[in-house]
Amino acid sequence: MTAKTLLLSLLAIMLTSFAFAQTPQKITFSDLEKRLAQGGDTLYVVNFWATWCKPCIAELPYFEQAHTRYKANKVKVLLVSMDFPNELEKRVVPFIKKRNLKPEVVLLEDPDPNTWINKVNPQWQGDIPATVLYKNSRRQDFKSGEIKEEELNTLIKKHL
Repeated sequence: MTAKTLLLSLLAIMLTSFAFAQTPQKITFSDLEKRLAQGGDTLYVVNFWATWCKPCIAELPYFEQAHTRYKANKVKVLLVSMDFPNELEKRVVPFIKKRNLKPEVVLLEDPDPNTWINKVNPQWQGDIPATVLYKNSRRQDFKSGEIKEEELNTLIKKHL
């Protein structure tokens, strides 16, 4: 292989990896509700997490696997970052790139959590991680705390 061919190959690999890196949008809870309401019979697996939360990071591979495993079954994994909005570029985006996260990530920018936490689940205190499954505009299941791979798969299969 010539040096030119090697250089072009490396450049193509680098450009491909940059093309797949995502920059999450900042959304309000109202935006999230509207999106879930338009989901129809798609099962949304929504995980509330943050880059500074160790249990959140521990369970991320399970959401990655679910994203890949159930993609053909009308399942959409949505990772909702609870990091501070001003940390999007310096913390969240590098985190996504480093881990090469494939599920869509959004950053929740809603100044008053007291207005939306009860809408997610009346028993939820706002602790993370938390996982909610929505289908046909309705909450199907809710799990507060770290979720295990088998538990996540069981919940998804239950609502397919």
